Amino acid sequence: MKAIGYQQSLPADNPQSLQDIELDKPKPGPRDVLVKIKAIAVNPVDTKIRMRIAPDHGSHKVIGWDASGEVVAVGNEVTNYKIGDEVWYAGDLNRPGCNAQYQVVDERIVGRKPSSLSHAEAAALPLTTITAWELLFERLQVPTNKPAILLVTGAAGGVGSILVQLAKQLTQATVVATASRPETKAWVQELGADVVLDHSNPLSEELAKHKLTDVTHVASLTHTAEHFAELVKMLRPQGRLALIDDPTEPLDISSMKQKSLSLHWEFMYTRSLFQTDDMDSQRKLLNEVATLVDAGKIKTTLGQHLGVINAENLRRAHQQLEQHTAIGKLVLEGFDS
Repeated sequence: MKAIGYQQSLPADNPQSLQDIELDKPKPGPRDVLVKIKAIAVNPVDTKIRMRIAPDHGSHKVIGWDASGEVVAVGNEVTNYKIGDEVWYAGDLNRPGCNAQYQVVDERIVGRKPSSLSHAEAAALPLTTITAWELLFERLQVPTNKPAILLVTGAAGGVGSILVQLAKQLTQATVVATASRPETKAWVQELGADVVLDHSNPLSEELAKHKLTDVTHVASLTHTAEHFAELVKMLRPQGRLALIDDPTEPLDISSMKQKSLSLHWEFMYTRSLFQTDDMDSQRKLLNEVATLVDAGKIKTTLGQHLGVINAENLRRAHQQLEQHTAIGKLVLEGFDS
């Protein structure tokens, strides 16, 4: 089968950083489905792993953790899917990724693809959907039945684009999003943000302009270290702050003590990495979101379609993500014939 992989960690503009290769088609294990990949999306985690984790000597590492496709084989213990089903998922860091024509995935982290979306539109959503859902309802525990004020930093990115929508559809929270460029501000407003702050200015000052106080929950999606002091300042006593990025400098969490604030990490791969007892919750939430999509309540966060799945186009996607210029998700579809 065709695939894209790498043998050493190189800058994305290096032609050897991602290469077109040929590999054997994988076979599904007992709980696995074998999926023929129709479309993929690219995430910041792809670029981080490309630069941080080298493959075994002499081999290629295949990455990629957002896909939509068709089930073409199933393991003998699979109960939720059959050959011909269209599915979407984010995969597992312990296994080869979706930058290939075929991939095996544990059925417990696979959802049914929304019937109203194309494969390209669907591929934009799984990883960010799982991250946003777990962050909102498991880490932050944003209530669904009473008002709250939710601040989302970096809301125009992949996770923010779906998180804003989920918060507006499933909670009573006032959603305060941050963005700095005219196009990103317009994007988050279109997704339903009630208020948009310019994160190039001190956030507490921006918030005061809108006569808002007592932020109850913060979803910090990017540049947490840069904004941390402001986020702590804005949160009301006993508020919650959750982050998904990798701060490059230590956070002074002692500043959270006086307000009894809580700090939470969200990492959507935890369940598959540790084979937790509740792995199947990711299948269930993907199916719940598929229902919301098909009901017209959630829309795809596809930002740019970069063409067919090959090394050249993937390198372009990685470069855009590393330059922080992407709005929404970057998607590739199909393989060269």
